[in-house]
Amino acid sequence: MKDIVSLFLCITIGLLNAQDAYENEILEFQSQLNAEFRNPEKSPLTTAEQQLFKGHNYFPIDENYKVTATFVKSLEPIAFQMQTTTSRLSTYDIYGVLKFSLLGVEYELAVYQNHRLRETEEYRDYLFLPFTDLTNGEETYGGGRYIDLSIPDGEEIVVDFNKAYSPSCAYNKGFSCPIPPETNDLQLKVKAGVKNLKL
Repeated sequence: MKDIVSLFLCITIGLLNAQDAYENEILEFQSQLNAEFRNPEKSPLTTAEQQLFKGHNYFPIDENYKVTATFVKSLEPIAFQMQTTTSRLSTYDIYGVLKFSLLGVEYELAVYQNHRLRETEEYRDYLFLPFTDLTNGEETYGGGRYIDLSIPDGEEIVVDFNKAYSPSCAYNKGFSCPIPPETNDLQLKVKAGVKNLKL
């Protein structure tokens, strides 16, 4: 009996430690995003707004919004002119498709690679996941949100909606931001990641 109790305690402690580690990972992401908005060289906020900024509003951390997706790479990536919030068009490749289950429903989202960024060392492996969902215009920015990803080594990739953030034009109309294509619309409320900012 003691062996069974000890095993149960070990499993429970292990699960709690894993949960704490995950929450700390998301809190670190949130902290870094807040720090960027306080940095005059990176912040989309005006100088006056930076003085008022106390941090983003976030949905509660919910590991149900962290999914492991099947990554299907495009055999021949197709160049795609993504519309932005200005007249500028931004050139991306449709790099692949992500297939995953979220809250019990199957979804597919296209993931993109920017032609200009991939020429740089820092962003050579960067993938761009823009999406819209049913929180847009109410709890989150009306134009959708983004998630940053890296090219995976295999056929799986982790997509964590707790790391979803709003584009710069959500805070400053002077920016030109990619508009998520209609194919990347999720017909559910993604209650994870960044919410609307209230100064």
